[in-house]
Amino acid sequence: MIRYAWLIPLFPLAGVLINGLLGSRTRGAAGHLATLMAGLSFLVVLGISREMILGPGGSHTVAVWDWITAGKFSASLSFLIDPLSTIMLLVVTGVGFVIHLYSIGYMHGDPGYPRFFTYLNLFMVSMLLLVMGDNYLVMFVGWEGVGLCSYLLIGFWYEKKSASDAGKKAFIVNRIGDAGFLLGMFLIWSLTGSLAYGEAFKAELAAPAATAIGLLLFIGAMGKSAQIPLYVWLPDAMEGPTPVSALIHAATMVTAGVYMVARTSPIYVQGPAALEVVALVGALTAIFAASIGLVQNDIKRVLAYSTVSQLGFMFMALGVGAFASGIFHLMTHAFFKGLLFLGSGSVIHALHHAPADQQQDMRYMGGLRSKMPVTYGTFLIGAIAIAGVPPFAGFWSKDEILAGAFFSGHYLVWGLGTAAAFMTAFYMFRLIFMTFHGEMRVDHHAREHIHESPATMTVPLVILAVLSVVGGILPGFPPDAGWIHKFLAPSLAKAPAAHAAAGEGYRIVKAAAGAGEPGGGHGTVGIVLIALAIAVALGGIALAWRMYMRDTAAPGRLAARFPGLYRVLLNKYYVDEFYQACIVEPIYRLMRALFNFDQRVVDGAVNGSSFLTVWTSRLSGLFDLRTVDGAVNGTASVLAFFAQLLKFIQSGMVQNYLFMMLLGVFLMVSAYLFR
Repeated sequence: MIRYAWLIPLFPLAGVLINGLLGSRTRGAAGHLATLMAGLSFLVVLGISREMILGPGGSHTVAVWDWITAGKFSASLSFLIDPLSTIMLLVVTGVGFVIHLYSIGYMHGDPGYPRFFTYLNLFMVSMLLLVMGDNYLVMFVGWEGVGLCSYLLIGFWYEKKSASDAGKKAFIVNRIGDAGFLLGMFLIWSLTGSLAYGEAFKAELAAPAATAIGLLLFIGAMGKSAQIPLYVWLPDAMEGPTPVSALIHAATMVTAGVYMVARTSPIYVQGPAALEVVALVGALTAIFAASIGLVQNDIKRVLAYSTVSQLGFMFMALGVGAFASGIFHLMTHAFFKGLLFLGSGSVIHALHHAPADQQQDMRYMGGLRSKMPVTYGTFLIGAIAIAGVPPFAGFWSKDEILAGAFFSGHYLVWGLGTAAAFMTAFYMFRLIFMTFHGEMRVDHHAREHIHESPATMTVPLVILAVLSVVGGILPGFPPDAGWIHKFLAPSLAKAPAAHAAAGEGYRIVKAAAGAGEPGGGHGTVGIVLIALAIAVALGGIALAWRMYMRDTAAPGRLAARFPGLYRVLLNKYYVDEFYQACIVEPIYRLMRALFNFDQRVVDGAVNGSSFLTVWTSRLSGLFDLRTVDGAVNGTASVLAFFAQLLKFIQSGMVQNYLFMMLLGVFLMVSAYLFR
C-alpha cells in the first residue's frame, strides 16, 4: 500500500482541477466532490497507517520524478512515509475530511460555494506536500502553498474590507517568517551538501552551526505557527468562514511549524541553545495568549487565542526535548480544537438572524443549550478536553508536556505552562457559561429562529467529540507508555543530555509506582504533579462557574477594580497598535517618501531630461531646416538659375553658336580698345 502514497495528494488535486475548471457547472455537487476526494485520500492514509503501525514500520521513500539537477545540487519530488509523517497524515486527512463534510452544510447557499471547495482541496494538497516531502525543497513548496491558501480562504469574502485586510496581514506576516526558513534551508545545503532529510541529518554539525540553522528555521515556524512576535495574523484570520478557521487551527498551517521543528530534531539536538529558545518562546506564547483569551468576547477570537496558546505548549514540548509529546499534543489538539471551531460555527449559523455585530459576541448569547443540545453537548466535551480534565484527550498530552518540562529542569517553562493551563480551563468555561447557560440575551426576532444545525454539521461534531474523549488513550493506556512514543522514536532524535529526562515523555505509571526503582519514575513528585494538573484544571472551571454562573456581577467588579489591567488584556497588550505605530506607519511613511522622491526627483529628472532633449531636438531640427537645408537648397537654386540661363546657349543650332562667337570676339576687342 505504501507504494501508492502518491495517491494521497492526487485525489484532492483532482478535486481542485475539476471544481476549479468546471465549478460553475458542478455548482451543487462541488462540496460533495471535494469531500469525496478528501475521503478517498483519508482511506489511502488509513491503509498505509495500518501497514506502518501493524507492520515493521521503518522509513519508506516513494519517488515520483527527478525534479532539479544543476551541478552539485539535485532535488526530487519524492514522498517520505515514516512514523512521523504517518501520524501527521492521519491528522491532516482525517480532520480535513470531517471539516469538508461540515462545510457542505455550513457553506450551503453561498455564492462562492464551488470556489470555496476548490480552495479547501488546494489547502489539503499543499499541507500534504509539506508533510510528505522527503526534502526541505518539497516541504517549502507545500509551506508556501498553505500560505497562499490561507490568504485565499481568510479573505474568501473579499467584498468585506476586514476580510481582505486579514488575508493580506496573514500573507505578509508569514513572509517574514519564510525569510528565516529560506535562510535556514540555504545554510543546511551549504553545510551538508543536500536538502534531503536523510543526507542532511547524517551530517555532524558544530553546535554553533546547528544552533544557527535551528534558530533560522524556528523563525519560519514562529510565523506559520503563530508564536511571539509573529502571532498577530492568526486572531484576524477569524474573518474567514468558520470551516476555514477549523482547518487552519486544527489540521493544517499552524501545525506546519511544529511538524517542521520535530522533523528537524536531529539538527536541533546538535544545537541545544536553539531548543532552549524554542521552549522559552513556546512558554511565553502559551501564557501570553491565554491571558488575552480571559477577557475576549468574540467566540471565535477566544478560540483563536486558545490556538496560539496551545501551539505554545507544543513548542514547549519540542524545546525541552519531549518531541513525541509535542506531536501527541498536536494530534489531540486537532480533535478538540476542530470540534470547538466547528461548534462555534454551529452557534453562529443558528444566530444568523441576529444583527451582524452580535452573531459572534458572547455577550448577546446565553441559554443556547436548550435550543442546540447536540452542539452544546459536543462543545462541552471539547471544552473539558482542552481544559485538561482526565480522562479526556487534552489531559494526557498537555500534562506529558508539563511533566517533561519539570523533570528536565525547565522550571520556569513548567511554571508558565501550569499558569497557562489554569487560564485555559477558566476562559473555555467562561465561553461555555456565557454562550450556552443563563438567559438568552439575543433579540426576540433572532431567538425565534434559533435551531439545531443540520446533520451535515452535527455529525462531524459527534465524530470529533468521540475522538476528544478517547483520542488521548488511542495510543495505548497510559499514552506515554503506549505505542505512539515507541512508534515515533525512529523519526525523532533523542533528546540532548540536558533534556534527557523529558525525552521519552512523562511516565505516569512509573510515577505512581514510586521512587527508587531502576530507571523508574519520579515517585511522590510525579504523583503531586498529576494531582496539581487536575487541580489546576478543576480550579479554572470552578472559578469560571463562580464568576459567570453564581456571582455574575463579579467580572464587572474586577474590571472596575483593575481597569488598567482589564484594558490591556481587552486590547491584547496593544501589540497590534504598537506594530501599527512603530512598524507599519513608519514603513508606510518611508514608502510614501520614496514614492514622492521617485515622482518628484527621479521622475522629475527623467522628465526634465526628456523635455530638454525634445526642445534641443526641435531647435536642431529648425536649424537644420532653415540654415543647413537653406544653404544647400540656396546653392542648388543658384546653380539651377544659371543652368536655366546656360541651357539657352546649348540649343544645338549652328547659327546661335556663330552669333555667340562673334559676340565674344566683339566683347574682347572692345575690352582691349577701351582699357
